[in-house]
Formats: sequence, C-alpha cells, structure tokens
Amino acid sequence: MATYVGSNYRRKEDYRLLTGKSEFVADMKLHGMLEVAFVRSMHAHAEIAVDGTEALKMPGVHAVLTARDLAGVVGPLNPLEEFRLPQDLIDTIHPVLLPCPEDILAVDKVVYAGQPIAMVIAENRYLAEDAAARVLVKYTPLPVLADPFRAREPGAPPIHPAMGSNVQASLHVEVGDVERGMAEADCLLKRRFVVPRVTANPLETRGVLADYDRRSDSLTVWTSTQVTFMVRSNIAKLLDIPEEKVRVVAPDVGGGFGTKGGVYPEEIAIAYAARRLGRPVKWIEDRMEHMQSCRQSRDQVHEVEVAFNRDGRILALKDEFVVDSGAYNPLLVTCPYNTVAHMRGMFKIPNFAIAGACVITNKTPSIAYRGAGRPEAVFVMDRLIQIISRELGLDPVEVMEVNLIRPEEMPYDQGMYYRDGTKLVYDSGDYPATLHHALELAEYDRYRALQRERRSEGEYIGIGISSYIEGTGIGPFEGAVIRVDATGQIVAYIGSTPHGQSHETTLSQICADEFGVSPEQVTVRAGDTSLLPYGVGTFASRGAVTAGSAVQVASQKLREKMMRIASHTLEIPVEDLEMRDGKVFARQMPGRSMSFRDIARAARPGPNPARPADLEPGVEATHYFVPPSVTYSGGVHVAVVRLDKDTGQIDIIRYVVVHDCGRVLNPMVVDGQIQGGVAQGLGEAMYEQIVHDEQGQLLTGTYMDYLQPTAMEVPDVIQGHSTFLSTRNAMGVKGVGEGGAISPPAAIANAVSDALSMIGIEVNEVPVTPVKVLQYCREADARMRLAAAEGAR
Repeated sequence: MATYVGSNYRRKEDYRLLTGKSEFVADMKLHGMLEVAFVRSMHAHAEIAVDGTEALKMPGVHAVLTARDLAGVVGPLNPLEEFRLPQDLIDTIHPVLLPCPEDILAVDKVVYAGQPIAMVIAENRYLAEDAAARVLVKYTPLPVLADPFRAREPGAPPIHPAMGSNVQASLHVEVGDVERGMAEADCLLKRRFVVPRVTANPLETRGVLADYDRRSDSLTVWTSTQVTFMVRSNIAKLLDIPEEKVRVVAPDVGGGFGTKGGVYPEEIAIAYAARRLGRPVKWIEDRMEHMQSCRQSRDQVHEVEVAFNRDGRILALKDEFVVDSGAYNPLLVTCPYNTVAHMRGMFKIPNFAIAGACVITNKTPSIAYRGAGRPEAVFVMDRLIQIISRELGLDPVEVMEVNLIRPEEMPYDQGMYYRDGTKLVYDSGDYPATLHHALELAEYDRYRALQRERRSEGEYIGIGISSYIEGTGIGPFEGAVIRVDATGQIVAYIGSTPHGQSHETTLSQICADEFGVSPEQVTVRAGDTSLLPYGVGTFASRGAVTAGSAVQVASQKLREKMMRIASHTLEIPVEDLEMRDGKVFARQMPGRSMSFRDIARAARPGPNPARPADLEPGVEATHYFVPPSVTYSGGVHVAVVRLDKDTGQIDIIRYVVVHDCGRVLNPMVVDGQIQGGVAQGLGEAMYEQIVHDEQGQLLTGTYMDYLQPTAMEVPDVIQGHSTFLSTRNAMGVKGVGEGGAISPPAAIANAVSDALSMIGIEVNEVPVTPVKVLQYCREADARMRLAAAEGAR
C-alpha cells in the first residue's frame, strides 16, 4: 500500500529555491567566459546588408558573426521532428505541410522585427551591447503582411518564396454527416470567435552558456529549456558533430510554460560560437528581447456554425479557423490539431467538421503555450453553449447536461484520431458528477438567486461555466534509471526536464513507495542528457504520466533484482522476505537482513560474486515508458464576477475548479499547479494581448503595455478533485499541468456575457478588459436609445 503517493509531502526543491542556493544559467560563470549581444532586426520585412567592421574594432570585442560566417558550416533550423504528426495520421487526414527552415542568423532578408541578424561576442555584456550598436545594417524595406487573412489571399506575395504560399499548413477533419445534422436541427446560428496572441513571460528569460573542450572535442551547453534532448540533437545535427560529443544541461529553470519547449536559433549560435572561439560563451535574454523575439502563441480566429434542437442538444458543429503562426512555425500543426482534437470536449456532438490553416505573417514566430490549442477550442465550445442557452431561454447548465457524455458510455470514442495517431477514446471520467461538484462548490443556486435580486438594483453579477478535456501524457516515451549507490542511497535519473513541476518531490514519492523508504532517501536528477541515453522533455502535461510511470516500473525492476540478491545471500526464498526502511529482512527472522548498502556491495563485479549468476553486476534498472495513448484529464471551472458598468471594472467574487487528474501524487503540488494555471488563464482572459501594427512592429513590448495579473487580481481558487483513474498506466495518473490555464478565458467571457445579458451583450473575444466592457455597454445604450427613438416615431 502506498505510503507517500497521495500525501502532501513538502517540496524538496523549495529550500534550495527560497534560500538562494539554486543556480540558473544567468548565475553561471566560467573562466575566460565571453558574453553575447544579438543585433536584431528593426524591420518586420526587409532585405539586409550587414557590416560589422566598426564593431569588431572596438576594445574587448572578440568576434562579430553574421550569416556569412555560418554559411556552409551551420545549417538552418527545421521544424522539430518530435512534433511531427505520425505517418499513419498523415495518411488519414492528408494535411498540407510545407517546409519552412529557419535561418540561425538572417541571411539576406529579415521576416520579423526582432529576428537575430548578427551576434557580437565580447569580454562582457556591456561591451557587447556597445559594439552591437556599431554594427551597420542597411535595410531595404519589403511589403509587410501582418494580417493572416491578407497573407493567405490569392496573389499575396509569399514571405518565404520557396514555400510558394503563406499557408504553411492546413488540415481538415470530419466526423459523421455535418450537412445532414444541419438539415435536421431545429435551430442554426453562426458566430466569430477571436483568441489573441500572447506570450508566456516566465520569471526567468532564456539563457544559454556553451563551453567547448578541445581535448575531447566536445561541447557542454547549459540552457534554460524544457527539452534538453531536442536541443542536443539539433546542435549535433546543425553543427555536424556526433551527438555523444554534445551534452546539454538545464540547471534550475525559472518557468517555461511551453515557450522554452522548442529549439531556438540562439542555442545553436551560442554553441557554434563557443566551438569556433574555444572559449565559454554566454547569452542572457533581456526582457525586451523576450517580449519581441521569444516565440508567442494562441492567435486564432474561428468562424463557427452550430446546429441544435430546442432542448439544447447539439446535432452538428462546423468550424473554420485561422492561426497566425508568425514568421516561422517550428511545431507545425501541433497547436491547431490540439484545437481540432479538443473542440468537442466533454460533449457528444455526432456530426463535426473542422478545418484549420496555419498562416505565415511578418510577426514573431509561434510555439505552444500552456494549453497549446486547447484554450482556443474550449473558448469556442463554451461560448457556444452559453449562446445556445440564451437563444433557447435555458440555463447553461441545462444545455451542458443534455450534451454531456455519460459515465456509463466510457470508454467513449469520439470517432477521430488524436495527435499521436491513436483513436481518440476517453478512458475514464464522470463528467456530470464533475459538473455538479463544481456547481456545489461555487454555490451556483445561491449566486443565481443573488444575481436576480441585484439586477433589480442595477448591479451586474454574472456566472460563467467552462468545461474541458485535455489529452495528457503524450509519448513517444520517457525514461528512468534507478540506481542504489555504494552508500545505500537511491538515485533516480530521468529524461524529462523540470521547470517548476516538482519532479524532485513527486518522483521521489513514487520511488520511495516502491522501496519502502522515505523520499529523503531518494535523489532525483534530471535535465541533463548525460544521465541516460534517451529522453523527451517536460511539456504537454506529460511529466507525471510518462516520467512517473518510468520511475515506477524501473523501481519495481530494481526492487525485484535486490530481493533476488538478498535471497541468494541470506539463503531465504524471496517470498519470505520483506523490503522496508532501507533493508531486506526475513519476515519470520527480522534479525537476518541485508541493508541496501550490503546489497550494493554484493552486486559489485568481481570473482566469486555474492549475487545469482544470471544477474548482471550493479544495483541498477532502466525503463522507458511508452504510453499506449494519452490519458484524458478533465475539469469544470466556474467564475462569479461583478461588473461596474461605469468603469468597466471586473471583480472576481468566486472562482472554482474541479479537476480530474486520476491518482493525485501530491495534492499540494496539484493545487499549486491549478492555482498557477488559473492565474495565467485569467491573464489571457482579462489583460494580456500581444499587438503588432500594420508594419509588424510590436506595440506591447513592455509591462506598461502588456498587462499581467498580480496577486491582487488573482483570487484564491476553490478546488475540488474528481478522481477517476486512468486505464493507460499502472498508477492511474493523468496530467495536470495545463488544466488550470485552459478554461479561464471561456469562464470569464461567459460570466461577463451573463452579467450583461440583460442588455444583449455577447463577449466573443478576449481579453475582456475594462475598456471593452465600457465599449460594450455604450454600444448597448446606443442601441436602446435608437430603438426607443424608433418606437416613439
């Protein structure tokens, strides 16, 4: 029986982080280290000619590198292999996927403002910045396409001429007979929904430090990343060196949220510079660089048609959406296919057709951000639920209930494929129960009554509900090596790369339960490609499912091996032995025992081994967990808000989340993930938006323009757990990292729409800022005055 899994075990990471003993890339200093400043494009689209002669003359400058220096030596960065659709899924849905390699440094033209053009390497960052200002870049402006709808028009000049089009990727998926569903329905409606471009803004910006060892002809790269193995493979490939000569380490990482879940040109450039100069080379991104050049996300526009009956049952849904991918799209259709796969969420919608297009524009390139296509889908679906309820004069709960998948229908097949190429089949859950649990915690009936009461007094209270399903724990695999060292300490080496997920805590809890010890006797090491041969990374709510399962199975393998060694030495059958508190002992004779240290000594190689002859030396086991498919987490958010019609201010009175992540490894960690996710989701719902002008220039490059919620704006989330174990791994766990961020935009938009329903307002785009609320109210007042004037005539 588990002792530590499921308990609120204190985070092992916190002492290091809170006492200043952590180490981020920016903290690292190596002897002889040089520092880099990048010269970045001032234009969104222009031909360029670069001259670094004057910069190179400045004192303390060691090199000024441009695309000419990299030509024939460093290749371009292609879309990441790890995010490509499997071939069988490609053969099924036939997407259009056009190659679009990204230059490490701009070659003859730039395609977005902020693109790196040159790198200046100097004794320190100050000298590098001064010299960067002396690099002469001659720009010949080209037409800018900052609007994806203009960019995809026939005849629009392709930003990347080799593509021949600005539509880099497109896909179409259909389930059932949409036209028949539309024809048979009582009601039809159409709407347009807009989800803005945002950026992740982790506390720590990006940073890279590379060191070249001449003796071994090898590179060590420390980088603030979520995907060390992907960075390693791309450095090796693009610099044309063996992978075994590249080690990539992610030290402490101050947040990633998806934006660090890819490979960046700067990582390749810094590795190349260190190898070329034979000196350690470091670059730390400043916040303005982050806002302008770090990859961004969301930015979808949906044109939707839905067919439904008078009882609220949805018969058919048709959606066409466009994703503004910016100048490059390294994840191809990852985010749009997530949108496709998650659109119907918890609902039974038998007829479904959806088409999406990824359009290249002269904006910052795109990447996944916490939720990665799911918040967009949930926003569309949950806004439709509320709009349908208003059209029919029903409570949104009634419309949800009539469409929810029932627990007796599990496992439920949605009739299409997931991104990993497997059938999209929900494995477990009770969605009606989850909904009613959330409504109970939200005191839904009480606030509905309060809403009616206060409306007569001119007070605007609104309630918004959002539900979601999230495919979590995607493959292809994750690995773990579990080892007992000579002192008897257990060490777990994992391939994933934590950046706030509490891997050191939760994975040690899993391991400790298998060996019958305290988590303090388990050390978890991660974020280093030298620890084990293969790894993937930490993204897509996959850590607990993939790395956790790998740790569990590897621990079980090692436990079995240790029990056999103890049985051999003690001459007692395995079934009569027990493992607990760092030793193996005989149940009937507790005095006969072996400590973990004794077992490690017995397992050493040498003559006359004290282990069974068929066992390899050492106390170590490896397992790579390959999930059969994703696990499906789910949840319901309920937001209660109060609006000030005169100022547009939105106050959150109550915010509730009930989430199903299967077996909860550590409730405190899960609650923290949900609270933090909600904070980011509320930012997208109410404050955050990256804005470019028609010339592709960033207008929201500082925190004066790009607003984020603070602790004053984020409520304490009331949380409940709805536990339905996954059938796709032995622990029954599902992912949790993104669930908090998926539903807030829909929940807040629904709450504001509900509050303003008496004046006919629909909120179909976010963020819902005070300015927009005022605009909605003024437009409604103008409509009412016009109607009154026409009535008087």
